[in-house]
Amino acid sequence: MSQGGQHRGMISIALVGDRSPAVRAHSRIPAILDALREQEQIDLDAYWIPSPDAADPAALRGFAGIWLAPGSPYRSEAGAVTAAHTARTAGIPFLGTCGGFQHAMLEFARNVCDLPGARHAENDEGPGTDALIAELSCSLVGHEGAINLAPGSRIEELLGASRTVERYHCSYGIAAGYIDRLAAHGMRFSGHDDSGEVRVAELPGHPFFLATLFQPELHTDGVHPVIRGFAHAAVLASLSEGRLAE
Repeated sequence: MSQGGQHRGMISIALVGDRSPAVRAHSRIPAILDALREQEQIDLDAYWIPSPDAADPAALRGFAGIWLAPGSPYRSEAGAVTAAHTARTAGIPFLGTCGGFQHAMLEFARNVCDLPGARHAENDEGPGTDALIAELSCSLVGHEGAINLAPGSRIEELLGASRTVERYHCSYGIAAGYIDRLAAHGMRFSGHDDSGEVRVAELPGHPFFLATLFQPELHTDGVHPVIRGFAHAAVLASLSEGRLAE
């Protein structure tokens, strides 16, 4: 796993986030990549792109997948939003987890739902309209919980089940008042907890665009199916673009 750059003939993915040994999800990623190599024969060449660098779309050019990793607040909100925007508009496989979920929703609201002032309460406590991403009434930091998956959704297909129990390290989610507007513009909310709170979102018609409020990086029994699905989508993207070595 590298800090930056590209090598021809490899399946390169961008890990967007501010890498830190204090973030448990970050420390788990090397083991996940090793497990993908051993269990799935998928060799991902992962490059950390710090969030300030990701604010320049050119920094994300040529990657077969973009993984917006946990660890918010990011040093650059603009970089996190640009990563989600680049993946969504260019059809690049995208996985956004925890903070990645939050900023993917922020990008969609601003650029698709005509909500240019949509904001994240963790990043902006100033006056104005209610935050799109608001503090949860009950923090999920260090918690795990059940999620009900929508029939026929991508995540249900990946997990092979209609219900799952996942781990969180999160205090922010989508404010309820915005969910219908995002859904009306094409975002599918495909996972909810038992009280109906959104936990998973995906974009139908995109090669792979999946965002989870939970952290699949914290899964310890092999590679989480969500990450496996993202890896397979990156392989397909590499094949379609002729990026793999002969």
